[in-house]
Amino acid sequence: MPTPTEIMNRFIDEYQTGGNEAVAEQLLAPGFVDHTPFPGFGNSRHDVIQLFRVLRAAFPDLRAEVVEQFENANRVATRKTFHGTHEGEFAGIPATHRKVQIRVMDILHIQDGQLHEHWNVVDVAGLMRQLTE
Repeated sequence: MPTPTEIMNRFIDEYQTGGNEAVAEQLLAPGFVDHTPFPGFGNSRHDVIQLFRVLRAAFPDLRAEVVEQFENANRVATRKTFHGTHEGEFAGIPATHRKVQIRVMDILHIQDGQLHEHWNVVDVAGLMRQLTE
């Protein structure tokens, strides 16, 4: 069985960057809970999938860069930066065609090959500054 870090990196590479929703369906446990959901979204696996649909519509070239990552038993902490170009409406802001960076730190509880719980900090204020200034 893959390690929790390998599972997390598959989620990042194949889903968050690659957009493969089948991977999200496979790796997000049916009872997945996001303890710190993105503003305007709920905390279920469906909500995570919907969030990334919205992000990909606004930033079609969205990709995640892992900056730092740690594993402790069944938890993986990742500091990453999402990169993308604002080509569609996001949060009521029409496309600016600007390249943006979204800084994120998250912790995932991974068990039996699936993501079960998620906690994160997203620099939403930094993203909004990039879109409006």
